[in-house]
Amino acid sequence: MIRLSGLLRHGCHETLMRRGDALGMVDSVSRLHAAVLAARSRDPAFSRTAKLLGEGMPKMAKKVAEEAVEVGLEAVQGDRRRTILESADLIYNLVVLWSEIGIAPDDVWREIDRREQLYGIAEKLPKGRPIKLAQRIDAG
Repeated sequence: MIRLSGLLRHGCHETLMRRGDALGMVDSVSRLHAAVLAARSRDPAFSRTAKLLGEGMPKMAKKVAEEAVEVGLEAVQGDRRRTILESADLIYNLVVLWSEIGIAPDDVWREIDRREQLYGIAEKLPKGRPIKLAQRIDAG
C-alpha cells in the first residue's frame, strides 16, 4: 500500500507524489541549498562548507568532478551502498557550486520540467541543438 503525502505543485506541473519519493528529494535539496547559503557567514575553521566556499569556484568544480567519477566507479563495481554514499556527496558538492553562481534548486527543476515538455522526462537534451533553447532558460 502506498501512502500519498499530497499534491506537489512545481512549475507548470501538478504531481501526486509518494512519501519518500521525489518530493522528499526536492525538499532535501532545497534544505541543503538553504544550509549552504547560511554557511557563507560561518567561520571556515569550523564549517567545511564555509571553507569550500572560501576556496573558490575552481576547487568547487574539482570536487563535483571528483565525486562524479567516484559515483561512476562505485556503480561499475556494482557497489550499491557506496554508489548511494558517493551520490550524496556529489549532490552536496553540486549544490555548493550552484550557490556560488546563483543557481537555486528550483532553477534546475524548471529546466527539467522544460525538457520533459519537449522530449519526455527520461530524455537528455539532444546534442547540437540551437543555442536558442538554452537562451530561453535565462529568459524564463
